[in-house]
Amino acid sequence: MVPTLGWAGRHHRVDGDIWWPRGDMQRAAAAYEAARNEAAQHGVAGERALSQAQRAFALAFTDPDVAHDEIDLAEQLLTGLDLRATTFTVKMAALVRDAGTGRDVPGRAEVLRAEIRASGLVAPETMLELAAAFHHAVVNDANAAAATIARLHRLTSSGSYAYYTDIAHHMANTENYILSAARWIDDEATVHHRWRALTTTKRSRLHRR
Repeated sequence: MVPTLGWAGRHHRVDGDIWWPRGDMQRAAAAYEAARNEAAQHGVAGERALSQAQRAFALAFTDPDVAHDEIDLAEQLLTGLDLRATTFTVKMAALVRDAGTGRDVPGRAEVLRAEIRASGLVAPETMLELAAAFHHAVVNDANAAAATIARLHRLTSSGSYAYYTDIAHHMANTENYILSAARWIDDEATVHHRWRALTTTKRSRLHRR
């Protein structure tokens, strides 16, 4: 159905929004790149910046070095635009990029959490908690991961973005948790494997350094 949305439906970006929660970051990044390029062709600066921000967020889970350049580009494309939620997305991409490092990810997340709450926007806070959950999973901090998952449960109690809690459990490799009612295009085991692999790969990369 997504391809039928056409330009008016921003179909490439919607495709990316479908794939990154399933842990398929390369497929999501390719979709966001197509969305960014299409927006550029139509001269729509806001859509171009939004798509690039989402691309940076997806790639931040896979390769910090690549993500660094993608984040820089997103910041450049945001220049002169008033897109608060998209600006938050870029900052969250930087947190995901730095997950597991000594760059004070929890402290930066707390500052960003306060900024988001002051803005009155709801959706970015759930995305922020997911970014924080990734950091806690990478450093294998079970207590911090549990606290973040608890915040996600509260934020998604209405049912919106409830699958974020599933993702956080997958990253932390939690046992005996109750799944949300989300239904995945792929089976649950595949989604779990992808998110767990993103976490363990990041941890291994940091240990090698």
